[in-house]
Amino acid sequence: MSFLGLEGKVVVVFGIANKKSVAFHIGKILHEEGAIPVYVVRSDARKESTSKFLPESDIYVCDVENEKKIDALAAKISIKYPHIYGIVHSIAFANYSEGLKPFHETKKQDFLQSVDISCYSLIRISNAFRDFLEKNGSVVTISISTTRMAAEPYGYMGPVKAALDSTVCFLAKSFSAFSEIRFNAVCAGLLKTSASAGIPNYLDYYLHAEQLTLKKKALATSEVARAAVYLLSQASTGINAQGVVLDAGMSINYFDKDIVKKTTHII
Repeated sequence: MSFLGLEGKVVVVFGIANKKSVAFHIGKILHEEGAIPVYVVRSDARKESTSKFLPESDIYVCDVENEKKIDALAAKISIKYPHIYGIVHSIAFANYSEGLKPFHETKKQDFLQSVDISCYSLIRISNAFRDFLEKNGSVVTISISTTRMAAEPYGYMGPVKAALDSTVCFLAKSFSAFSEIRFNAVCAGLLKTSASAGIPNYLDYYLHAEQLTLKKKALATSEVARAAVYLLSQASTGINAQGVVLDAGMSINYFDKDIVKKTTHII
């Protein structure tokens, strides 16, 4: 028996897109630990593509911008899985169809849609599944390593993730009134995923961030997934309302001598 204590536990995993997704890696580890990952994707087309590499898994469809569909999803999943241990919220969206604009030119519609999908969905999903979650369950979302740095490629996603981080705290407090369900976030550094590939000029920032890590090697998606599974597990019962930063040491390495040398030798 693994010390994680996840054998036989049902975990609903939102946000899988392909094999590069954080959600996919989390689900893979959950399966290896004896848990039962149940996947939720955003469209029928995504369900069809996901079923090709997860043919044995249950996959449901839900547009999280529609509150009624979230409620219907919870009711539908609970028919087969009346006792749900955990939820993985790996959902984020920002509209970069017009390219990356200065932050002050952010459109209200784009900002509010991003908040709805990336942040409010966690509140709505948690409430919809409230009666089906085990009283000592765990909810984990995926955030970013810092919202205090104005990282230009993220644009308005930075403030949206800040809202998500705060939401984790308030959900933990709110649910503590009737349960021991924990809420935490894995705050990850730059990753090589298909979602990040949609961010304009992301590769340049990714390669720069890689040089800022202490090991000069970018954070791996599997590392983020392992942290998420740990937070889901019974091995982390003392951790609640937290954002666990995974950035391979990047946040303390801005004055790395090699980076400084490259900057000062620019002609």
